[in-house]
Amino acid sequence: MAGNPMDPLQALSAALAVPADSREQADLLAALRESLEAHPSPIPILCTTLIKTVSGAGDSLLKRWVLDLLHFALCRSSLSLEVRTQLASQSVDTLVSLLHDPSVRTVKVAVQCLTTVYPLLFRSLCQNRTQRQQWDLLMQCKGRILDLVWSSTTNGGVKLSAVKFMQKVILLQTRGISDPRLQNKSDPNIANVPVDHPFIVASALEAEGMKLLESVVTMLYTSQNPDLLTAIINSWGNLVKQRPALVHLVVSSLTSWTPAALAGQPASTIKSVEKSIRILLVHISRGPHGSSFGAQINEALSQQAQRMERASAEEKARKAAVAAAATEATKKRPLPSVPADQQTDPKRLKVEVDNAASNSAAFLAAFDFTTLPIGLVTDLIVANLQAFSEPTLMNLVQAYRQSRAVPSVPSAKAPQPPDSAALAEGTPARGTPTEPPEPTVKEEAVDPLKMDIDEEEVEYEPDRLNLELSGADITTNEEALPADVPDDLPLDLSEFKLPSPRDLSEDDRVALMRGSASRIRDGADELQNTASASSSQSASDMWMLLIVRMITRVAAPPGSETPKEETESGEAEGRLTTFYSRQDALRQSLCEYIMVDFPARLRLATIWMNEEWYNDRIRTAADPNWRPNYESWLNQIVSTYQTILENKADGKPDNKDRAFSRFLLDLPVVPSDVLDMLRELAVESDKMHVGFTTLREFVLERPSLRVEALRVLLDLTTHPDPLTRRAAINTVRRWVPGVEPLDSMIRDFALQVLRRLQKRTPQDGDKDVNGQANGDGEDDSMEDGQLPPEELIQTPYLQDEIQLPAEKSHVLQHVELLFALSVKIPEFLDEIFVAYSQMDVTVQEAVQDLITALIKSLGPNNGKLLTLMRTCPPGSESLALRVLTIFTEHGRPSAQLVALVKGLISERDLDARFLIPIIAEMDKADIMRHLPRVVSILNGQTEPKNLVRSVFSSVVTTPPQTFGSVTSNLPRVRQSELLTPAELMVLLHEAEKEIGLKSAIEAIGICFSMTDVFRSEILAVVMQQIVDEPVLPVLFLRTVIQAVTTYKSLVPFVSTTLLSRLITKKIWQNPHLWEGFIRCAKVIAPASFGALLQLPKEQLRELVDKQPSLKSGLRDYVTKKAGNKARVAGFLDIFGDDDSAPSSTPSTPVDITMAAATPA
Repeated sequence: MAGNPMDPLQALSAALAVPADSREQADLLAALRESLEAHPSPIPILCTTLIKTVSGAGDSLLKRWVLDLLHFALCRSSLSLEVRTQLASQSVDTLVSLLHDPSVRTVKVAVQCLTTVYPLLFRSLCQNRTQRQQWDLLMQCKGRILDLVWSSTTNGGVKLSAVKFMQKVILLQTRGISDPRLQNKSDPNIANVPVDHPFIVASALEAEGMKLLESVVTMLYTSQNPDLLTAIINSWGNLVKQRPALVHLVVSSLTSWTPAALAGQPASTIKSVEKSIRILLVHISRGPHGSSFGAQINEALSQQAQRMERASAEEKARKAAVAAAATEATKKRPLPSVPADQQTDPKRLKVEVDNAASNSAAFLAAFDFTTLPIGLVTDLIVANLQAFSEPTLMNLVQAYRQSRAVPSVPSAKAPQPPDSAALAEGTPARGTPTEPPEPTVKEEAVDPLKMDIDEEEVEYEPDRLNLELSGADITTNEEALPADVPDDLPLDLSEFKLPSPRDLSEDDRVALMRGSASRIRDGADELQNTASASSSQSASDMWMLLIVRMITRVAAPPGSETPKEETESGEAEGRLTTFYSRQDALRQSLCEYIMVDFPARLRLATIWMNEEWYNDRIRTAADPNWRPNYESWLNQIVSTYQTILENKADGKPDNKDRAFSRFLLDLPVVPSDVLDMLRELAVESDKMHVGFTTLREFVLERPSLRVEALRVLLDLTTHPDPLTRRAAINTVRRWVPGVEPLDSMIRDFALQVLRRLQKRTPQDGDKDVNGQANGDGEDDSMEDGQLPPEELIQTPYLQDEIQLPAEKSHVLQHVELLFALSVKIPEFLDEIFVAYSQMDVTVQEAVQDLITALIKSLGPNNGKLLTLMRTCPPGSESLALRVLTIFTEHGRPSAQLVALVKGLISERDLDARFLIPIIAEMDKADIMRHLPRVVSILNGQTEPKNLVRSVFSSVVTTPPQTFGSVTSNLPRVRQSELLTPAELMVLLHEAEKEIGLKSAIEAIGICFSMTDVFRSEILAVVMQQIVDEPVLPVLFLRTVIQAVTTYKSLVPFVSTTLLSRLITKKIWQNPHLWEGFIRCAKVIAPASFGALLQLPKEQLRELVDKQPSLKSGLRDYVTKKAGNKARVAGFLDIFGDDDSAPSSTPSTPVDITMAAATPA
């Protein structure tokens, strides 16, 4: 349907013919709406007609359809600004009345339409000073909508729409950007109001706008409606972008906000509002105005993150408490109180407890607890434990132990002698009968990092520990103890020394280290699964730090503890090599573990690299021979990551690849090799995202690497691949203007690259060795703008010197960055024009072609461009001409542009091509004054000829077949300012000296080729008008010959009228015209014989002497006429009998010219 638009009137009639509010009517209106969205031109007519029918009407399908169509036309259609403004003016009365409609939906749509109508009519009324009534109506509807914002009974959807209207009012009634060069024409604001406007008072509106903004800020702090808060926050993004002066107020309001007013709201709702604020703050910090608020925003984001984390923990605790309360309802009943004398029967107690437990189990038998997530189960357990006080919990534990016949845990006692301690702990003494062993109780796992271990509680028994780990039976050693150990055995530890650890083989050492690392990692995983968010992060950091330090710091090189002379031996070198190999194997294992899932193990990689860097520093300070590990293993990670990127299935990075940039950003030192690697990634299309993201973060977050990273990005702006080059340009252009010191560095680089295109100083091998070659003097041969080669910047992607003739692709590498920046910084146009004047011709031609997109984006009303065209430096006139051509090649030039060029032509001696784009917009007097200069560019080549032909077509009317009035289908408004074809042809003859004979001949030939304009009757008028002039043009007879050659119908006019008129003007007195007259007479003979007989005998004799071929014809003509015999005899005497004698008159330049137009 989009390709074949339906007739809107016919479709609407069909919809009105079916029953109202029926399904059939809905389908017809939906089909019509779809067609109108694809082809919106009929919408204004339909809306203007139908909108008047909905005011006061009840709710219906047609009413809703009309309002939705009006909303689409005003807010989302592709209609022009003028059409939408007219539609808004015609519908505002109805929309204001619909604000009181009983239907909530109707009021909502009316408010949404008025949100667009208000700025449209505001822009119009700033220029129109007579529509006071319409302005009062707008103020009335504004007051009504703002009342909806503050009313407590307003529907939620209507209130949201009213808040958006209020935000539009704030945007409209505050001042925009003051710099006229940066102002957005599509952004109406209070600055557009004229000072002397009769009914729009700018100061009052601005005060109202600021008051409304304060009300919105108050609403942000006090409102309990999360949807309203989200709408306010989302609308501030546009406010910050278009009103930079209000950024400070917005940032201060957002950074000071807390969810205090949202107390009692669901946690997810509060979290949603927090996220909206966070997104807006991050957006502001990354914008052009956020640099000055960076510290304030970062502090606010940090506080917000802590606040959100606390809220998340509280929400978890609340959910756990709710779950615990639900579980409490299903718990078993409390145990009945039992007399003390009955508690000695554990079997009976166990049966009773089992019965109670069985009742509870039967109640919950249908529930599958395995379906619950582990985190929820853990929260339930913790919540249940926290529900009891400590004494109550201990009583319950004791009761459980008694019910299961499990002995209670003894309380801590003072140290006792070995025998008594053994008795207290249940170990049988000598001579005491051994009782059956009691069942052991499995103790709960304890976090070893939180244990408080005293020295006397640690028993160091390496041999026993090794046996336990190996699973060997140790009872034999216990039985081997002597039975008669005296009780008073003295224990003297003053001379005690720990036994040396068992020497392990190389494989055992590696296995032990890997096993330790695995146990640490597994233990941390368990802690992370069971602990809260904050404690799990701490546990994760702890295990990573343990593993990393175990690999980096535990072992020292063998040479650090041996004498110097021993370390120099071959044996010491072997041990050192073995040590480094073992440590490298451990590091390789850690590296492989990290690279298996680099994004998930990013934190471990960061800790490892920071620890390696610090370890290298402290080890190098203690041992100058220490072999550094940081750079080598960082390169290992980087190279492995590159391999991972290359082996991806689709060859493109995914979202996880931001982890690599975060990893590099957290490194303590970034080697130059990493920057080279990022440069390589940036030039590969499937990996450039990683390279550019990391380089951008380096520039923003690492001041120590800012210069190096920015230089890599700037180098890439000259890369020969367009994709890479444009990605680099888009990366750096966001920092211009305003982000220092990046702004200055980028500007300097762009200008230095442009200077490479200027002419270079010629290398003169004959310079005096002691003179200028040594820098003792200046090179007099160096022109202005030329630069010595050593001062030019160089990048890896540019040639040492631009090769001439220049290729457009090479020139584009130099100028694309500067062109992109010139959109934001028009002052760069000055540099472009100055440098252009010092470029080679081939470079200039390339720049003329490449600058097209920039000029179109700036537009013909750009003040800087217009100023440059008027004051362009000498040598850059061709670039100014190119700018003028771009402005006029697809449309008419503006009046401002025409006046500028006319003034420029009068002030400076510019090329006539400047006149071509604007000459059609001049009045007739200016056209006739400047047209000869345009025609003078003709030089026999095709391009100038086509230009002049287009000028003739634009300044000359096409005469109708009736040769009367001027046609109306021409591009000009004032047809009286056009030249008639006859005026143009006469002008070309009168200005032949100013134009030049050759150019004038070519221009006349162009006129003859325009046969639809220069018809035979036009040429007759031209010849008649010229022949009446007191002084005839040199080319007149040539034109006459060309006319009679082209149009045979002109022969009678020329032979009877024109030639006779020339004879009366004594044409023979002008040798050049006389030659033309003779040739014309020959061309139209015998029609010219009657006129030739009017010549005096002397001139007639000269004519036949120069053209003997006419003698016989004239003799026959005179003989046949047989008039006065004496006169006939006189003519026959002149004509004679010999008509074969060749002409002895030498050919003149005019003869040659005439011959060129005379047919063979």
